[in-house]
Amino acid sequence: MADSITITDNRSGESMEIPIKDGGVDAAEWRKLLPGIWFHDPGLATTSNTASAITELDGIEGVLRYRGYPIEQLAEHSTFLEVAYLLINGELPNQTELDNWVHEITHHTYVHENFRKRFSDAFHYDAHPMGMLTSSVAGLSTFYPEAKEIEDPDVRMRQIVRLIAKMPTIAAAAYRYSQGLPFVFPDNDLTYAANFQSMMYRVAKPKFEADPVLTKALDVLFILHADHEQNCSTTAARVVGSSHADPYSAVSAGCAALYGPRHGGANEAVLRMLDDIGSYDQIDDFIESVKKGEGRLMGFGHRVYKSYDPRAQIIKKAAHDVFEVTGRNPLLDMALKLEEVALSDDYFVSRNLYPNVDFYSGLIYQSMGFPTEMFTVLFAIGRTPGWLAHWNEMLEQDSRISRPRQLYVGEGERSYVPLADRSA
Repeated sequence: MADSITITDNRSGESMEIPIKDGGVDAAEWRKLLPGIWFHDPGLATTSNTASAITELDGIEGVLRYRGYPIEQLAEHSTFLEVAYLLINGELPNQTELDNWVHEITHHTYVHENFRKRFSDAFHYDAHPMGMLTSSVAGLSTFYPEAKEIEDPDVRMRQIVRLIAKMPTIAAAAYRYSQGLPFVFPDNDLTYAANFQSMMYRVAKPKFEADPVLTKALDVLFILHADHEQNCSTTAARVVGSSHADPYSAVSAGCAALYGPRHGGANEAVLRMLDDIGSYDQIDDFIESVKKGEGRLMGFGHRVYKSYDPRAQIIKKAAHDVFEVTGRNPLLDMALKLEEVALSDDYFVSRNLYPNVDFYSGLIYQSMGFPTEMFTVLFAIGRTPGWLAHWNEMLEQDSRISRPRQLYVGEGERSYVPLADRSA
């Protein structure tokens, strides 16, 4: 029998067979039998809102692939800009294509001088860097009015290059502003990750000397965050993009969604949890308190993954490499012990509570000198190519504007009562 399902409307006795294709069923077919009946799915947990060729995610098997390439291979052998090319264009570049791509990105890192001069005047002295990034990305659209010509593939690609190139510049500027430090211009002799580090940390020296181990770790973290299918921020970017807004507005929407602590703030929550535990010998007591419902195990479990998050394995190795340079973060021993205890306890294993990408990433960022308020900003830099790949794919598919339906549960029709006649 062909893969299909049969639904029957018990009110009328009518039935319909619908094929299962690519793991889903066509909602348009459902509407033929059930007009005016909506499927109630809060959080869109079992709803596909697009067909995409960008990222394959199998949460049961713990598989993550960009355009068919396993994340493990890309993290080991590729660079972030090569992965960005892959996400945007669908194929890995040859040497000439990669050289041209890197050159384009590198030479679009500067922001407009009027933008730079007004940057520091626009925000309060203690503004959160992620709030500054979100607002600034949206503001960039006013400098590139041609970005609204979204039907032109060449115009779209110019904006894609600009956004990937300028995100680290804006992010570093937000950090410098929060620290009361002057703006540092990009250094086009450096790699993408090293240039970001230079713009973050360079003080008096004319050139920034980045440690290659730390630069590689940062590049890997960008790769691991580059895309993750239809998560909250990608969906936000797609919804805004479906109105045919320019890509700066769509990416700003992705940043805004990422700004929420339930999406982009999980690695910060892991650090707070480890600080609250206090010491290595308190791990067992903490685990017992979690099992009693008296605490939460942050950095474990995932909305999609029901096994070990493949990104967590890669980050765990990167953490050890980073600590060889920076010195061992005292929280690492606690994290390793916490993982060991949790993975040997059926309470957590039976609930699919395995470490996710956020469990170790915060420890790496902290050891590299990034303040916690920059963690989500780093996430946004890495995720930008993914947002743009989905935005571009959506336009190529000529997708309809997003317009979900709702189940109305309010009052029925009522007659207006004049103010003088309403009871207290």
